[in-house]
Amino acid sequence: MKVIKFGGSSLASASQLEKVLNIVKADPERRFVVVSAPGKRHENDTKVTDALISYYQKYRNHQDVTAEQDWIIQRYQDIIDSLGLGSAIFNQIKQSFKDLASLPIVDNDFLYDTFLAAGEDNNAKLIAEYFCQNGLMARYIHPKAAGIIVSSEPQNARLLPASYDKLEELRHAREILVIPGFFGVTEDNQICTFSRGGSDITGSIVAAGIGADLYENFTDVDGIFVAHPGVVNNPLSISELTYKEMRELAYAGFSVLHDEALIPAYRGKIPIVIKNTNNPDHPGTKIVLEHQEQTLPVVGIAGDDKFVSINMSKYLMNREVGFGRKVLQILEDLNIRWEHMPTGIDDLSIVLREKELTPIKEQEILAYLTQTLKVDEVDIERNLSVIMVVGENMRNQIGVTAKVTKALSEKNINLEMISQGSSEVSIIFIIKTEQEKEAIRALYHNFFENN
Repeated sequence: MKVIKFGGSSLASASQLEKVLNIVKADPERRFVVVSAPGKRHENDTKVTDALISYYQKYRNHQDVTAEQDWIIQRYQDIIDSLGLGSAIFNQIKQSFKDLASLPIVDNDFLYDTFLAAGEDNNAKLIAEYFCQNGLMARYIHPKAAGIIVSSEPQNARLLPASYDKLEELRHAREILVIPGFFGVTEDNQICTFSRGGSDITGSIVAAGIGADLYENFTDVDGIFVAHPGVVNNPLSISELTYKEMRELAYAGFSVLHDEALIPAYRGKIPIVIKNTNNPDHPGTKIVLEHQEQTLPVVGIAGDDKFVSINMSKYLMNREVGFGRKVLQILEDLNIRWEHMPTGIDDLSIVLREKELTPIKEQEILAYLTQTLKVDEVDIERNLSVIMVVGENMRNQIGVTAKVTKALSEKNINLEMISQGSSEVSIIFIIKTEQEKEAIRALYHNFFENN
């Protein structure tokens, strides 16, 4: 059995849905179809989810929502009319979107989630109807009926472990089940969404729940590339990655697959393949527990920007018991997540995402470090990027770091910091953001074009 998930670009129009139908028909093992809301039809188009955000904001502020309702409903009507579906499914979808404007606003922590989830939910209804009218025995199933019961954390839902017992029962369904992605239902019957891009998470949950042989994630690219195609011209594609390698690349900007989507599949030992709806015969990129084929030491190079570093120095810091804990405690007290922490004997740097450090929090941290911890020097370095060189086979290869530093030095790119975990799956290099793209190109040339 296979679980197959389609992203928004794969479902943006009637012509895209025809491709989806053919993909599902081509393999009788594709029995579980997880769908996103319709995405952009062209570069200047609007995603349905973004339109729902606008609809929510107008409704929340007691403004006229007619224009937003009409745009969203018309978007679905265009698809329905082009596919030749009947008026019954259109009327059902139309009423569903209009009913959002009757939900309680006050003391409704799940209002935003309910608005956003409507895109996926109604698209699943439409697609199930389309499948049925084209010779497939298919059925729409709501996440509650499927057993996707989640924690009460708006926009950050977590699957409750007991859900897997219910999900396992789906294996016995005779029809193709069409399941809306992105959200689940709490124990007290509230719609609660996963983090943005969470349809990937739903697909992974369903795959793990039913014990699928494969989770196919269809998007608009031929799998995953060694480097971002917006930075490197026509980069090589990756035929196979491990879960650990994919996690590292997703962290540093590879947005093809939501990084949280790896967790259920990894725990369930379900292989994932990233494929292209517009080129379904391409083998794509497979994500597995362990490599089944020989790979180069480095499988991918990724970069991400908008990092800052809090740099501090204190003489004999390494002899002061509890210093690191005290530094991290102020971050915890301010609800700040940190990313990396390179150290020396008298120096400590904490790398954060820029969004974590508001001006008020910044002043509190500086005051604490200078007045309470009595550091000798402290400064905040901005406009930093993280470059990650990823590959599980690096641990068996001598000289990878040397190749990186040589490639960067030849381009006069200065390294601010270097960090590597004990697993040796990746090496992290922190540089100035203005040199990020040049660094990725230099590393790509050194590791792939030269080979």
